Amino acid sequence: MSIVSDILTAHLPAKRKTTPSGWTSFTAPCCIHNGETQDTKSRGGIIYEGDVISYHCFNCGYKASWQPGRNLSYKFKKLLEWLNTSDSDITKLALDVMRENEGIEVQQYKIELPEFATTQLPENSIKISDIKTFNKHNTAILEYMSARQLNLDDTDYYWSPELAFRDRLIIPFYYEKRIIGYTARTVKDNKVKYLTDSQPGFVYGLDEQSYNKVFCILCEGPIDAIHVDGCALTGSDINDQQALLLNRLNREIFVVPDRDKAGSKLVEQAIDRGWSVSLPDWEEGINDIGEAVNKYGRLYTLYSIYNSAESSPLKIRLKAKKWFI
Repeated sequence: MSIVSDILTAHLPAKRKTTPSGWTSFTAPCCIHNGETQDTKSRGGIIYEGDVISYHCFNCGYKASWQPGRNLSYKFKKLLEWLNTSDSDITKLALDVMRENEGIEVQQYKIELPEFATTQLPENSIKISDIKTFNKHNTAILEYMSARQLNLDDTDYYWSPELAFRDRLIIPFYYEKRIIGYTARTVKDNKVKYLTDSQPGFVYGLDEQSYNKVFCILCEGPIDAIHVDGCALTGSDINDQQALLLNRLNREIFVVPDRDKAGSKLVEQAIDRGWSVSLPDWEEGINDIGEAVNKYGRLYTLYSIYNSAESSPLKIRLKAKKWFI
């Protein structure tokens, strides 16, 4: 395998299949950039013949290829871009290919998909929807959920009567329908707002992303993600494995940061990844998606995020200067 095939394969959508003839088919990312409607029938195809790579879209007709000894063509770079490969990764790959062609040894690099171990929720955890006996602790959980406009049918919410968790809303982390961690948010005045058990590379909400969506809202915290049916980093940094999992969704990523110093750094990371950023015109004091939902409701919050999404690094940075106060 070549460095080109490694990078290309890493950014192919997760939903793909290989035919008996050797073609790997998936939703074509090129059609909407070439004056055609969005592909809905997995008509994009990649075939590897030795180290020769060929891409063909059977919807809009776009073609791109690469073989050893050649530099990356403009069309191949555009294919990588449409597959959500960052500008920096494309530039590095193009330089490495040039060095290889000149006989300079290049260290191969490959980002591996993370592997997550199945874990358990806190002891005696029970789904909140299954609670039969109420007390002041789990009642406080329900009151918190009501205040935050969190509905029982949004996702699986849990509660545990154990001392460390009885005043916390437990949100499981799922990956491929397995529990691989959780976060437990206090509903009382507590210096430790979250107790979290997570694994490196995890992105909250991936299991809930249907393949007919054209964009994914990415934020920092799971509760914000729940409000907009999005994904969350469970932090304010994007690592390579998280980026790989998100890019495999094969859709535009709208990053919505919290309105603080960590959020401003997240904006720069999003730009580096080639993702769009949304900085909605929320009034002063509205610092994240959850607060926006409490103020404006879910529907308007979603509209404001979509309507404010920007892909131009220059425009993002100009708006960020005013947005982060």
